[in-house]
Amino acid sequence: MSPALARLIACQIFLHACMAGMRMAAPLLALRDGHSPLAVGFLLALFALAPVFLALPAGRYVDRHGLRRPIGWSVLVALFGTLLAVAFPVFGVLCLSALMAGGATGVASMALQRHVGRAARDASELKQVFSWLAIGPAVSNFIGPVAAGLLIDHSGFRTAFFVMALLPLISWAWVRRTPELPTVVTPPGQAPPKAWDLLREPMFKRLMLVNWVLSSCWDVHTFVVPVLGHERGFSASVIGTILGGFALAATVVRLIMPLFVARTKEWEVVTVAMLVTAAVFAVYPFMHSAWSMGVCSMLLGLALGSVQPMIMSTLHQITPEHRHGEALGLRLMAINASSVLMPVMFGTVGAVVGVSVVFWVAGLTLGASSRSAWRLRPPEHGLAHKP
Repeated sequence: MSPALARLIACQIFLHACMAGMRMAAPLLALRDGHSPLAVGFLLALFALAPVFLALPAGRYVDRHGLRRPIGWSVLVALFGTLLAVAFPVFGVLCLSALMAGGATGVASMALQRHVGRAARDASELKQVFSWLAIGPAVSNFIGPVAAGLLIDHSGFRTAFFVMALLPLISWAWVRRTPELPTVVTPPGQAPPKAWDLLREPMFKRLMLVNWVLSSCWDVHTFVVPVLGHERGFSASVIGTILGGFALAATVVRLIMPLFVARTKEWEVVTVAMLVTAAVFAVYPFMHSAWSMGVCSMLLGLALGSVQPMIMSTLHQITPEHRHGEALGLRLMAINASSVLMPVMFGTVGAVVGVSVVFWVAGLTLGASSRSAWRLRPPEHGLAHKP
């Protein structure tokens, strides 16, 4: 890993940790103040809602301005939003803080992904750098909630929010001296493109379908495991350990992927991951012990954790260089819209026919979509974004 890439990963870790810590602390404060689970669910949804509307304009902004300016604005928005929660720790302000932290993290992630993708020299290096970059969210999802929880227990919510507000400043310290890549010039004579035109391209359409299905699987697992665990009488710590096994496995596979991705093909990894996930979803409801559910959870973490670097590598190969930001915006919009809407759908289906059916439907959808994953092969002439 190069020092420049390490600095970008550190930038991502601290900014994302701010959002992850807020995502854990804000609902706890709302529950302590007597708000209903429905209100808490609404608060959590707001972390994913802002990128749904910001993704496309932010993607175009990233295409025009590169790395530092979008991240600078993201740092300011995350800092200000979190400081609002320090000054006014009430439910309405927490909702605003959630929107600002979620939106800032989404914009910064697009800027980082675009910069890293453009800096890669070939398809093999694309897979390697995105494997390293994918470690950032996994680490920050541990650092942010753990730090916030410890601070809440020992010093209170305002202290936790204040420390979370400092994390974006650390991100800026890591990225502020990173040199910008040369500006991408739009080919002359072209009319201003529309982002939705990308969806007319068969490869991009397939990629978005596969990405959405796999992203939904994360939401399925996060939603169904606590419900199944509760039905089987598991304690909160056991349920948390099962989910923690998933996160740990996803982190481990991302740590080892840079060692072997040069010898693999993107569409092969994604297809195998989809088939493995579909098989695990098929048997998961029949696992009645905490140990067996934990094994299934770790298998899912290994499979789904391997997917993001392959998706990002493929996206950068099939998309024109001057439109990478728009493509990343469409992807972010789809993922966050899924995170907002899918839990509501899962809850409805689970209430009517049982949560096991949610696993089986997701597994069938994955199996049916695996053909699209197999067809995610880059053009024969190589990278679309390299001259």
